[in-house]
Amino acid sequence: MTSTLAPATGTTPTARGPRGLPLLGNLPAFARDPLAFFCRLRDEYGDWVPWALGPRKAVFASRPEDVGELMAQVEISFSPAELGWAFRHVLGDGVVTSTGPDWRRKRALVQPSVRPRQVRSYAATMVECADATASGWSDGRAVDVAQEMTALTQRIAVRTLFGVETAGREQVIADAMAVAQQEIGAEFRGVTVFLPPWIPTRGRRRLRTAVATLDSEIERIIAEHHEAAADGRERDDLLSRLLAARDESGQPLSERELRDECITLYIGGHETTSTTLAWAWHLLSGSPGARARLDAELATVLEGRLPTFDDYARLPFTQAIVKESLRLYPPIWLITAVARPGATIGGRPVAEGTTVWTSQWSVHRDPRLFPAPDAFRPERWDEDAADPIPDHAWFPFGGGQRTCLGTRFALVEAALVLAVLAQRWRVETEPGEIKPFPGLTLQPSRPIRAVLRAGAAS
Repeated sequence: MTSTLAPATGTTPTARGPRGLPLLGNLPAFARDPLAFFCRLRDEYGDWVPWALGPRKAVFASRPEDVGELMAQVEISFSPAELGWAFRHVLGDGVVTSTGPDWRRKRALVQPSVRPRQVRSYAATMVECADATASGWSDGRAVDVAQEMTALTQRIAVRTLFGVETAGREQVIADAMAVAQQEIGAEFRGVTVFLPPWIPTRGRRRLRTAVATLDSEIERIIAEHHEAAADGRERDDLLSRLLAARDESGQPLSERELRDECITLYIGGHETTSTTLAWAWHLLSGSPGARARLDAELATVLEGRLPTFDDYARLPFTQAIVKESLRLYPPIWLITAVARPGATIGGRPVAEGTTVWTSQWSVHRDPRLFPAPDAFRPERWDEDAADPIPDHAWFPFGGGQRTCLGTRFALVEAALVLAVLAQRWRVETEPGEIKPFPGLTLQPSRPIRAVLRAGAAS
């Protein structure tokens, strides 16, 4: 499909952008509300907008064609941007943050563990965990939907990725991740993003404590796997595959590299999906038509039984709900890359060292690409929809060589979990707007309170 946008704007050196402050540039406006700031750049200045994050030269791109080209050129004419000390301290040097030959080596080691064949083997665990959650709910119970989805996807993550249970440590891990979310968002949106790592701040101290907790849990899990391998016990989980993986020279991942990949995959396999499901329940609660169509599809396809991996392809509207939730509330909400010498986008030269930004939030809510962009309309994903979605207008998992390795895992998990729970329960959330908080992922800024109502299959 091809975008129907008008020709690109801002293609010459005279492209306009927002006026900034000395030294700070547009940082104050960005820090107040980065999501609104990006939409304002798009609406007031065009599709190619120069701006400044402090002293750093930047351009904001909105056209799907430019977005697609940017993602395709990372590791070629662009380098991944450094997103601050807090981001790096949490993810380390995993496949998301590494670059160049180091990134290619790690991607080659990690990718086989999340290929479609492996995702198929994880589907039964996804369904089993979701069914256990459904069995533990009770009619009329008041819940925080985000907390419920966090607990569920965390259980799925530790079982599929690490082959273990968290043995009552769920809340400890969840609290540590919440601190990481908050501090990454706070640093990214404030002047501390420019401070060298050795300068202590209250937020950095909190983050160090949270990361120490996460590291302790990951180290315990890795130690258990080493012990099992030493005893000759085979385990069929992602970490076991990482432990067995070897690069072209026959070298395994180091202990530190294992830690970084475990954290990266844990966040990708848990944080993004739990957030997507939380938003999906809130959106469904306010859309009785979509809920009725979901119920009809589940009744026709599943006839009261639990879904399997093979049912994923037979549940197109369930998939559409997930896709539309990802459109409205993309967990990963921005992509940045730094121009190398000779870089161009859409035929425009981009000066070396310039950071090109794009935002899933802004592009996904562009009225030129999505009619009624703020409305929850899963039917826009129907094969015969009147307004086909242009290429690169929807990119919740990024794109190009550096697209998220866990994309298939996340989409299958979200759809199967939604199918299991929706067969037995209606989640009636409190009406009203819930603003997102842009941290490491796009999280609800307050609890999504709901009442559980038993369905026909309960």
